[in-house]
Amino acid sequence: MYPGTHAATHPGKAAVVMGASGERVTYSELDERSARLARLLRERGARPGDTVALVAENHPRYLEVVWAALRSGLYLTAVNWHLAPNEAAYLVDDSNAKALVATARFAELATRVAELAPDCGIRLMMDGTADGFESYEAAIATQPEGPLADQPRGEVMLYSSGTTGRPKGIRRPLSGDAVDSPSRTGISTLARFLFGMTEDSVYLCPAPLYHAAGLQWSAGVHELGGTLVLLDRFDAEQMLAIIERERVTHVQVVPTMLVRLLKLPDETRRRYDLSSLRRLIHAAAPCPPDVKRRMIDWLGPIVDEYYSGTEGAGLTYIGAEDWLTHPGSVGRPLVGTPHICDETGQELPTGAAGMLYFERDEAPFEYHRDPEKTRESRHPSHPTWVTAGDMGYLDADGYLYLTDRKNFTIISGGVNIYPAEIEAALVMHPQVADVAVFGLPDAEMGEYVHAVVQLAEGVAGSPELAEQLRAYLRDGVAGYKVPRVVVFRDELPRMPTGKLAKGKLREEYLAQISA
Repeated sequence: MYPGTHAATHPGKAAVVMGASGERVTYSELDERSARLARLLRERGARPGDTVALVAENHPRYLEVVWAALRSGLYLTAVNWHLAPNEAAYLVDDSNAKALVATARFAELATRVAELAPDCGIRLMMDGTADGFESYEAAIATQPEGPLADQPRGEVMLYSSGTTGRPKGIRRPLSGDAVDSPSRTGISTLARFLFGMTEDSVYLCPAPLYHAAGLQWSAGVHELGGTLVLLDRFDAEQMLAIIERERVTHVQVVPTMLVRLLKLPDETRRRYDLSSLRRLIHAAAPCPPDVKRRMIDWLGPIVDEYYSGTEGAGLTYIGAEDWLTHPGSVGRPLVGTPHICDETGQELPTGAAGMLYFERDEAPFEYHRDPEKTRESRHPSHPTWVTAGDMGYLDADGYLYLTDRKNFTIISGGVNIYPAEIEAALVMHPQVADVAVFGLPDAEMGEYVHAVVQLAEGVAGSPELAEQLRAYLRDGVAGYKVPRVVVFRDELPRMPTGKLAKGKLREEYLAQISA
């Protein structure tokens, strides 16, 4: 289903609620506005299979842009507004976006992106205008009410890391179904059958909507006809207050948020009525077992976990009661049959760690414009066994445990950070000869970004130089990617092939931490 279906049956029901302000968008408003934008995009030349890029905070009108794409056969690419202009422009350009929608809050970023991606000809801005952009509100007001005569179902086009650190688009084929066709697969089906979500559910999203889970689960709530509550930023106590005020039934978080909730004083946590909560769902990063146990002790057996990824290679799930008997597991498979293989593709025995593949009837994704990375995601002998690059093992009961993450991807606060991109930027500094970037454990964020630098000959390391290198990086990459720690050493370990022995280097620093 889609908002038009629910607007016909309960037009005044809240489709979106802004947690901080309480501002509400009804299903009638969501349906009307998304239909007008869909008409505008079609009038301006966007056709099924084209892409709309969106640069916006968690905004009351964010989902109308999403649904305009999904009800007109377009792809929607959500752009992380923390990115540097060249990084954001890469996503807009690589996705072949025909339209760029932004909010005035990010006018400076949007105008730079438009300059760097000039082929994106339709440019709209909410809450104000900037050079090269027209008023979003005025533009859609020119369109008549009512849906397009044809409403093919669109898709989201999300991005994951590429082999060189450049993100790669995950472009799934369009189904060809109409947007109001019953959903047979996807988030809304998962939400309904696994977590008991219905049109009466109130789902709280504390994460930015440019995150894969935030975006797709929010749209899934609207397929069900439920109410979506958005936070513009995560604040632990504020989230508890909003759960109480809005009678939230379901919330999805990353483990960093769980840590911050548990750090609240006991009297603060007891102050709020959380009795409406039916499920607290977490994903996106490994959760420390002690943190999860404490959450179950606090909220009861309603703390659920699933493992998937942007690629959608497979899906596992574990409820609280199962987790207590299989601590550390991410569950048993719901989508795809897992296989653990060695570097040659041979299957490994139970309990042995290796590359995780999911067997599917057909490969569920490919990387946009990157056949080599697509090929690397397939098993060498079974083309429908796919991997996102994660490592793990299966126990005798078929429960999956993750042991490592793809290509040294750093997960900090639930956000993926790709070291190769940071290394590529930092190695260009004239005083840097070589660099290795990896994640090290952090009690709150999961991991932090750690850089080890080999300086050019004759250059001496110092705290002042470390700060200069961090400042240099801020001009080229998003702030959250800048290493928290920069250390220096005379030489970095490399293999005979010249490849950086990053695994060995990281193990050395891990040993120092645990010593």
